Amino acid sequence: MDTSQMFGTEKISKVLFKMAPPVMLAQLIQALYNIVDSLFVGRYAETGLTALSIVYPLQLLMIALAVGAGVGINTVMAAKLGVGRQKEAQRYAGMGAPLALAIWALFALVCWIIMPGYAAMSTSSPEIIDEVVAYGRIVCLFSFGLFLESAWTKVLQAQGDMKTPMIAQILGAITNIVLDPLLIFGLFGLPELGVTGAAIATVAGQIVAALVVMRRGFVKAPEKRLWWPQAKCILQLGFPNMLMQSAYTFYIFGLNLILSTFSDQAVTALGLYYKWQTIIFIPLGAMQTCIVPIISYNYAAKQVPRCRETFRTAIYFSVGLILFGTLAFEAIPGPLLRVFTSDPLVVEIGTVGFRIIGTSFPLLASSLIFPVFFQALGEALKSALLTVIRTVVLFVPLGYLFAQFGLNWFWLTFPVTEIITTSVGYLFYRRFVADPYRQFQKRKRV
Repeated sequence: MDTSQMFGTEKISKVLFKMAPPVMLAQLIQALYNIVDSLFVGRYAETGLTALSIVYPLQLLMIALAVGAGVGINTVMAAKLGVGRQKEAQRYAGMGAPLALAIWALFALVCWIIMPGYAAMSTSSPEIIDEVVAYGRIVCLFSFGLFLESAWTKVLQAQGDMKTPMIAQILGAITNIVLDPLLIFGLFGLPELGVTGAAIATVAGQIVAALVVMRRGFVKAPEKRLWWPQAKCILQLGFPNMLMQSAYTFYIFGLNLILSTFSDQAVTALGLYYKWQTIIFIPLGAMQTCIVPIISYNYAAKQVPRCRETFRTAIYFSVGLILFGTLAFEAIPGPLLRVFTSDPLVVEIGTVGFRIIGTSFPLLASSLIFPVFFQALGEALKSALLTVIRTVVLFVPLGYLFAQFGLNWFWLTFPVTEIITTSVGYLFYRRFVADPYRQFQKRKRV
């Protein structure tokens, strides 16, 4: 089935159910091997686990830049394919490698320079500082595999190929998992490298994944005179995703600061929530990935009813599956927490927090899909605004406000944030329904 038939005429639910499972499996593998990675390092040395935790925000930022650029490529390609401009879509696909390498080079250079200072800001232990610098510099300097894999994956997804990226993610994860114990502990005559070995295993997995998608995702770059205008267009469309992913890092940092005024156990409880969130939100993440090319294609093809149907189907699917997370958080918060900790105070705090946070999951599905919907339409401002409202305007200020009444009140930050964000997103959506091509009319008047 070609792209025009799948995105343009096939039943939306059938398209999503075809595209989503490979994405979900790839994200599940990704989540599991991140957990396994931490378990291996934790068994080697507690200081190593601390070092990985300190570097984690930089890795989130790295992923935000890589995936954001890829989403920009995906969006513009799908829009061009929607109006039958295959050659233009291919030219944008060809920008994947040059743009990915440019962003990687800048990111790697900055991280190499700031890593010692960043480590010293985060801990006073000389041993941990050394491990942060060793691990951080390797995973940042050699992250070109991640940037290239993200770009080529989005090229393939814009054409409806979800299988190849899934295979790439699985093979990359297997590479990481296999190399972790070999290089960390020095098995079978290999040198014992500790956290350095974990870093090498991580970048090796990224490079393997990039090589798998390269075979079908690499497209020859267009002539250099087109690089800047095309890169500018891609970055404009990908910026909301970059912002969304980057804001995730900063608002977690802010919430941790608020919770640290109560106890370290409160901070730990929030951290355990985010560990479980990576598993529970896999269906939502798959919907965010899959709807972008479908909506971009049909919006460009003037098939607005299919855009709306895609949005509704994604919401129903996400809410239906995420309700299992709500049930788990309400019914068995204690066992979920004890998977990672035996501290009774963490379990006590987390039980209250999990039950309150769990009530926000159904609304969270819509509050996270709204920004992706507007991003796929090319309305980057609305997409970015929804992300900023949720992560900057609401989360940390509301967290600080509710914390003044006590720790148990703090957890209300989550459902209240999702209620407000979803309400704003719905208002934007109603305006879209009333006049789907308003943004283009405004540009003509200007």
